[in-house]
This record gives sequence, structure tokens and C-alpha cells, in this order.
Amino acid sequence: MIKELMKSIREYKRDSILTPILVSLEVVMECIIPFVVAQLVNEIKAGSGMSVISRYGLILVVMALMSLAFGAGAGSVCASASCGFAKNLRKDMFYRIQDFSFENIDKFSTSSLVTRMTTDVMNVQLAFMMLIRLAIRSPLMLIFSFTMAFIMGGKMALIFLVVIPILGIGLFAVIHKVGPLFKRVFRKYDALNNSIQENVKGMRVVKSFVREEYEKEKFHHAAEEVCQDFTRAEKILAINSPLMQFCLYVVMIFVLSFGSYTIITSGGLDLDVGQFSALLVYSFQILNSLMMFSMVFVMVTMAAESAQRIVEVLKEDSTLTSPADPVEEVEDGSIDFDHVSFKYSLQAEKMALADIDLHIRSGETIGIIGGTGSSKSSLIQLISR
Repeated sequence: MIKELMKSIREYKRDSILTPILVSLEVVMECIIPFVVAQLVNEIKAGSGMSVISRYGLILVVMALMSLAFGAGAGSVCASASCGFAKNLRKDMFYRIQDFSFENIDKFSTSSLVTRMTTDVMNVQLAFMMLIRLAIRSPLMLIFSFTMAFIMGGKMALIFLVVIPILGIGLFAVIHKVGPLFKRVFRKYDALNNSIQENVKGMRVVKSFVREEYEKEKFHHAAEEVCQDFTRAEKILAINSPLMQFCLYVVMIFVLSFGSYTIITSGGLDLDVGQFSALLVYSFQILNSLMMFSMVFVMVTMAAESAQRIVEVLKEDSTLTSPADPVEEVEDGSIDFDHVSFKYSLQAEKMALADIDLHIRSGETIGIIGGTGSSKSSLIQLISR
């Protein structure tokens, strides 16, 4: 599935590769800044003069500007890559649909194809954007921040080894529950769009037979089912936030309590104020990266079903196949049916048309008459294949 989707990146490959590189540089800057701040705090505590403080201040300003530049650059190229990828994906799907036969269209339904080219592509675009930016940023921030926290705080950093598995188990449980719901939601989206399409397209018929109330009820039922499934999914996803907040407060309480105790009892020998301030910053960075990582997982979970639906269209082979040496040019406007038989499905028991022998010379006007369901439209549509 991923291999098939990656074919649509094409000319945006450079931006897709450049985004993770810029994000990595941004993370490096953000993780070094608290370390420099800790050194500055210790210098102030030691009574250093303004020259030393100014030097550290200048270093921090430069690093902050570099982090800002890398972040802005990553955001710019990420937007270009994700929007371009979505554009190519829609184009590839649209071109693929142009080759579909009526049988292929009926297999998916028109409303489903519209949903796949709009809602599903949007979901995949958002997931792609998160994968090349946040999915790179979060693990790097987690690794670098934990390393720096261990350097600055020693054994105190081990609290994160307790928190991370708790969050991991929570995320896995959420994804396991939400995945099937999203799969069901997209099928019901198709039904909802189908109801709208049929009603708008057949508005004259609906009004002629006074079926407005029936159509309203049908739409209400489809919309209600989509709402219920989305509500269930949102309720489960809502567990993410309190779980993250709980872990954040546990870590903060531990760091503040144990850190303050260590500074007081050791007189700043085991842990000084600068290290303590840096440890607090790294704690926030670690937990924020975990929160971003959970957002990526949620979006990817939602987009996985959308991606599967898109790939189904891209991999669908048209039931219309040309012979080894097809005729692709028409000499004149003549039409010849030479004992033609046709049925809409290979499993159909009856032929829609059987043994049709028809010859229409170029320039002739022919009228085809018959009762409803006598395959007049099928005969005409066979001319254009």
C-alpha cells in the first residue's frame, strides 16, 4: 500500500526528504538551548560578570534564531510536499477512473469514488504531513531530550522509563479500539454521499412522486449513523489527553519534589539549580514529544483506512481490455455490429443484448425504439465502448 502511494510523490521528492533534515536540525537546536541556559544559571550563581553573561546571551539568541529558521523552513517545504502529494494522488485516481468500465464504476459506486478523491485524500495528506514532520520530530526530541536529561539529572531521568510504557500501552489500546470504527465510518460516508447524489440528481422525480419526506428520513438515518460512529471514536480518542496530563503531572511532581530535596540535602553538589532548571525543560520536551507522537498515531490510524480505499482504486484493473492489435482510428462514421452479444456481469444468467446484427452508414440518422428495459441505452453505450 505504501509503495503504491509513494508513486504519487514524484516531483515533490526533494521537499519530502528536505523536511525531515530541517526538522532534525531544529530539534538539535531546541535540545541544546536548555543545556546552555543551565550553564548560564550556574555562571550567574557563581558571580560571573556581564561579559560572560552577554556571551551566553548572544549564543542563546543565535541558537534560537537558527531553531526558528530551521522550523520555518521545515514548515514551508512540508506544506509544499504534502499538498503536492495530495494533488498528484487525486490526479492519479482521476486518470485511473477514466479507464474504468461501467462494471468498475458500479463496483465502487459514484458516491464512494467522490469520497475517496476528497475526504480520503485529505486524510492521507494530513497523515503524510505528520509523518515527514512530527513523526520525525517526536522520536528525535524524545531521544535527545532523554539523553540530555540523563546527563543533567542522572538517575532522576529514569522516571521517564516508567512513564513511557504507560503511555505506549494506552496508545495501543486506543488505536486497537478506534481502527475498526473508522473503517465502518468511511463505508457509511459512502452511503451518505450516495443519498445526497441520488436526491439531487433525481430531484424532479422526487418532487413528482412527493417523496421529499422519505428522502429526508433516508438522509437523516445515514447522517445519524455517521455521527454515532464518529462520536464513539472521538470519545475513545479523548482518553489521550487526560492520560498525557496525568503522566505530565506525575513527572513534574517527582522532579520538583525529589529535585528540590536533592539540592537542599546535598547543598547543590549532587544537583545544582542550573541542572534542575534544564531537567524541568527536558521533562516538558519529552512529554510534549510523546503527546505529538500520540497525535501522529491517531491521524495515521484514521488515514490507514483511507489509504487502503485509495489504493483499491489505483490498483483496480478495468474490465475493458483491448485485443493484441486494436483498431484505434475510425475511417468514417459508420457503425457495424456483427452478431454482438453483451451482458453486464460475467455472473449474469441472461444477456442484455443477444446476436445483434446492425449496420449504420456514415451520415444516416437511425431511431431506436423499444419499451423500458429493452436495452436501448446498452446498445448505444456499446458504440462508445
